[in-house]
Amino acid sequence: MWFWFSVLALLAWSGSDLFSKIGCVDAKDKYSHLKMAMAVGIVMGIHAAYEIYFGGVEVTAEVFIKYLPVSALYILSMTIGYLGLRYIELSVSSPICNSSGAIVAILTIILCGGFSEIHPVALIAVALVSIGVIALGFVESNEDEELRAERQSESGHKYAKSALALIIPIIYCLLDALGTFADSRVLEVLDEDAANTAYELTFFLVGIVCFAFLLVKKQRFTFKAELPKYTGAVFETIGQFFYIYALADSRHVAFAAPIISSYCAASVVWSRLFLKEKLSKKHYAAIVVVIAGVIILGILDI
Repeated sequence: MWFWFSVLALLAWSGSDLFSKIGCVDAKDKYSHLKMAMAVGIVMGIHAAYEIYFGGVEVTAEVFIKYLPVSALYILSMTIGYLGLRYIELSVSSPICNSSGAIVAILTIILCGGFSEIHPVALIAVALVSIGVIALGFVESNEDEELRAERQSESGHKYAKSALALIIPIIYCLLDALGTFADSRVLEVLDEDAANTAYELTFFLVGIVCFAFLLVKKQRFTFKAELPKYTGAVFETIGQFFYIYALADSRHVAFAAPIISSYCAASVVWSRLFLKEKLSKKHYAAIVVVIAGVIILGILDI
């Protein structure tokens, strides 16, 4: 089931990417990333309450504390990622951010061993997914300025090339990779439902802190501006639910992580359809490589 959990997480998180971008695209709102984090915290808090009161999930102080480092890495990386959406297109940031899956696969194979137990074709599939994801980032970051200007004129948003625009998603990538790798190790000793609920409660507390800070800063909240954020938060919560089960299968972490990270391929497509960010033949070539790797892993699992 790890493969299907991975695919469902992929689809949900690509939707989260799209709506988060819509919610954070306003460069004039310097607190949009905190508003997005607050939205995710609130939605996750509601889901955590449901799991505790209706699902019978028990979250002890021990579980909360053990999972806290993982929660902190995820929440910090996500908030930084939301910040970066103001400075760069979704079709650029998402592939760079989600190169973390390739890093996790490499870390897992190197630190946890098991080369001899992995099917050679599976290694090729992981390589395809990883190469495709990384290639998307390179294609975008090295894009011709005229093509960039043409795409941006159609999308209605202009972004200048800057070191900050690329550094932010790289920081996200590294933090997320560390969080994912640590997650796979911690889930060997923690119940998946309890760990996920602990993470959601931690994010809820962060959301409350963000809300308090925004009130102090006298920020205004309108239905039109906040709706995309909360829609993205719902998709984020759904993706997290399936993600935690995908990573719980420790034998397939090196496969699941690249598949889930390849949701950036879907995000690039959504950015073309809904945000009018144009794609080149190189974009499509990289996406095909990613999808090929995902299909191969799925066939091997079946």
